[in-house]
Amino acid sequence: MNIAIIYFSATSNTRAMARIIGEHFETQGAKVALHDVTTPEARDAGVDLSGCDAMVFGLPVHSLRAPRIMRDWLATLDGNDMPCAMFFTFGGFMVHPAHHSTAEILKTRGFKVVASAEFPGKHTYNLGGWHAFPDRPDGREYTLADRYVQAVYNRFSGIDSEVPTDLPQGSFSDEELTHFETLRFKMVSKLPSREGSECSLCGLCEEICPSGAMDHASGIADPETCIACLGCVAACPEGALVINSTRGSWEPKLAMSKTTETELNNQTGKIYL
Repeated sequence: MNIAIIYFSATSNTRAMARIIGEHFETQGAKVALHDVTTPEARDAGVDLSGCDAMVFGLPVHSLRAPRIMRDWLATLDGNDMPCAMFFTFGGFMVHPAHHSTAEILKTRGFKVVASAEFPGKHTYNLGGWHAFPDRPDGREYTLADRYVQAVYNRFSGIDSEVPTDLPQGSFSDEELTHFETLRFKMVSKLPSREGSECSLCGLCEEICPSGAMDHASGIADPETCIACLGCVAACPEGALVINSTRGSWEPKLAMSKTTETELNNQTGKIYL
């Protein structure tokens, strides 16, 4: 069986899970191809689906949904009734309706969604002072990934013909979800910047930017296109890029979610079958 794993990963969580999931599929006897579509260039190039028997889509949760640029990209694909599964990485807070909303896009494009899963991963706002899943993914996620792959492989191969019918839709309207996306820019009020400091101008920040927002020469992210994923901040080899402190929003975020730091960080992932 030939399986394509297509993933978007600005800060490495989803990439890490894509690789371990791929290894588990290979243990099952599948031939796996990993496709990183994080950058605009990779998405523009597209993915050759010919020769694929099944696909897996890996995405982070941004404001309760897959990132908008990925929702738009997924809506350009042609599934041709191909079976697919999904997995998401999340930073500790609300996940739904990411599974449901993404599945609806894929089903509309002709894919047959057979399973989904969610895996904890360090929150990108930890770069500004949060403490959400600072050491995740870890062994718990790798063990869950093994169970996920076994279930998905059985569905891809036809041993199990069931599909998920109750992916949680959440309780928010489309208008509310769209509004939630803007809140990222209240917590990250100062987008990635060198603040005028010098660096070696290696260009990595611009090269890996998922939205094409970062200009490595000026060291400033375009506020019109930046999605506040902070991938550039995480990847900068010199630590030259900075954002505002997010520490002031950490405790209010926990209180709003009616949880504690310990409870939040003890969460485990989940499989949806």
